[in-house]
Amino acid sequence: MRASTDLRAHAWRAHRQPPCVIMSSMITVTVDLGQRAYPIHIGPALIDRTDLFAPHMRGGTIAIVTNETVAPLYADRLEAALAPLGKSLIRIVLPDGEVHKHWETLNLIFDRLLRERADRKTTLIALGGGVVGDMTGFAAASYMRGVPFIQVPTTLLAQVDSSVGGKTGINHPLGKNMIGAFYQPQAVIADTSVLRSLPERELAAGLAEVIKTGAIADHSFFSWIESNIETLTQYDEAALAIAVRRSCEIKAKVVGEDERESGLRAILNFGHTFGHAIEAGLGYGEWLHGEAVGCGMVMAADLSARLGLLSENARGRLLKVTREAHLPTRAPALGDDRYIDLMRVDKKAEGGEIKFVLLKQIGEAVVSTVPEADLRATLAAAV
Repeated sequence: MRASTDLRAHAWRAHRQPPCVIMSSMITVTVDLGQRAYPIHIGPALIDRTDLFAPHMRGGTIAIVTNETVAPLYADRLEAALAPLGKSLIRIVLPDGEVHKHWETLNLIFDRLLRERADRKTTLIALGGGVVGDMTGFAAASYMRGVPFIQVPTTLLAQVDSSVGGKTGINHPLGKNMIGAFYQPQAVIADTSVLRSLPERELAAGLAEVIKTGAIADHSFFSWIESNIETLTQYDEAALAIAVRRSCEIKAKVVGEDERESGLRAILNFGHTFGHAIEAGLGYGEWLHGEAVGCGMVMAADLSARLGLLSENARGRLLKVTREAHLPTRAPALGDDRYIDLMRVDKKAEGGEIKFVLLKQIGEAVVSTVPEADLRATLAAAV
């Protein structure tokens, strides 16, 4: 086996599940961060559960941050659930899409909070997908130097990944999510019944993060995904609930061990170094984040195989399940030099050296730098 140039970082597999509480059809997974621990509630019709929101409301005002697509679907329902709490409700509706994940849109949140004289006990609720969650969390981290917030993710990608772990931020023209903060929510309320309203493309984008989680940390989960991928793409609620639960269990364990990505947590970026370059190179919003990650995983698996870390059989399995999830597996032709320039802006890069999350086998990931010749070979084969 030919090793990569730097295997100093971390290889990891999930062997234990974090604390999990089952209440009727709702499952609760805990992100264990000591005094800042918080629950992830997973199940149907949770958006209507006043009791899930009530313990986290300290002040007299609640600001719901959503977007123009999600607001007509779920904002009224959420406000109805919050009404018995007797709080003043503010609704902030943002433009939809990754292309709007920038300072100007973030300021729309601050402008409204300031006009409404929201104070430090105001609770923000992010009602939407990953863009809404990231921006609401960053606004909560920044407004008056920190106010509480709750995640109510309405896309599969947000439920399995972006709503959990406290990464918040916005994009910069030179790099994705390069401006932000680690700031944990009070709770995540993942209503699996809302996933029925997702367009097929958004569902597939979320499945990329599900596949990623199994690929880096749990071979048995990955095998389950392979066996159930058709069911998942057909919006089967029971299968989707399993996918959300296991993905959250794994991410909660990783975040509990490495909240600020000083080591272990970097494995959650499998496919993201390539994926972020695709998003930035094409222009934010041209591909969905999950689409870029799906293609990025295929590229990272190819690179892993070239380095002698991953078997051809395992590489083929990841390629097959990614295709069956209806995700792109061919990269856009940006040019090798352009890809490398964009990846050098990645948050994992150090001293101009690009670090990649690679696979040693299905269920075990490693963080490493790689020889440029192998990287260029992968880029050439990917388009």
